[in-house]
Amino acid sequence: MDQTRLTPPKNNLKWLWWGLGSFLVLTIVFKLGAWSSGLTTDGVGKKVGIVHINGPIVNADATVKQLEKFRSRNDVSAIVVRIDSPGGLVSPTQEIYEKIKSIKGEKPIVASMGVVAASGGYYVALESDTIMANPGTIVGSIGVVMNYPVMTELLDKVGIEFETVKSGDLKDVGSYSRAVTTADRAHLNEMVTDMYDQFVGAVSAGRSMARADVVSLADGRVYTGLKSKALGLIDTIGTFEDAIALAGSMGKIKGKPKTVQVNKKRPSLLDWFSGNLGQAMGSWVDMIPAYRWRME
Repeated sequence: MDQTRLTPPKNNLKWLWWGLGSFLVLTIVFKLGAWSSGLTTDGVGKKVGIVHINGPIVNADATVKQLEKFRSRNDVSAIVVRIDSPGGLVSPTQEIYEKIKSIKGEKPIVASMGVVAASGGYYVALESDTIMANPGTIVGSIGVVMNYPVMTELLDKVGIEFETVKSGDLKDVGSYSRAVTTADRAHLNEMVTDMYDQFVGAVSAGRSMARADVVSLADGRVYTGLKSKALGLIDTIGTFEDAIALAGSMGKIKGKPKTVQVNKKRPSLLDWFSGNLGQAMGSWVDMIPAYRWRME
């Protein structure tokens, strides 16, 4: 008996191979796009964007760019800002705070606090929809600090004198080469008090607390996550994973939310040099008023 072997029409095979090829190309393009943009993503679908704030806050540019990137992406439904920072310089701290404030209302933002979110590390979280910390997270240190060395006695002993030409009495305020005057102290106290008032105002607005209640807590003390919740400084206790789950729920993502975040660069020789340069400049940074918690 003759047997006829059935073969698929050539047109069907052509479309099959074309479909498989297109899928492969799209997959490669997607992966390359994520790699070239420095992003790690769980795949397609609605996601939670993760922004990390680690270490001292001395520059806001990278964090602000990440927040704006996730604000504009249609596949990001909510954002988690993961904070592990003792704070930092006033202006960069306020820039991050203002960026989060501008996004609030467009997309849900959850602040997740790790080991420490003190001073500026706490400030940046204040306009999040929800602030979450671990029970033992170090929170608070609401205040401003500034210190600078006065080395007049040392300079006298070694016989070094400085001649300073200035346009006004306060132009060299904070100089280590001359004694601190009453006018110096009054000027610096006025500046620090102004920055402190801005911090207290941000806490009062962000946490819906009376200013007097904030002031009673804002003497530089730090609190545990549990104590912070009782005092109204944070909203809830939870882990980083809890924060992602909450953000996913607030962003109306069904099931376990996928995430997307900026990849960390491999440390380079330039990073190593910059790190050592930063340490060498530590004393200079100390001279600038800062929302910073110091354990020393």
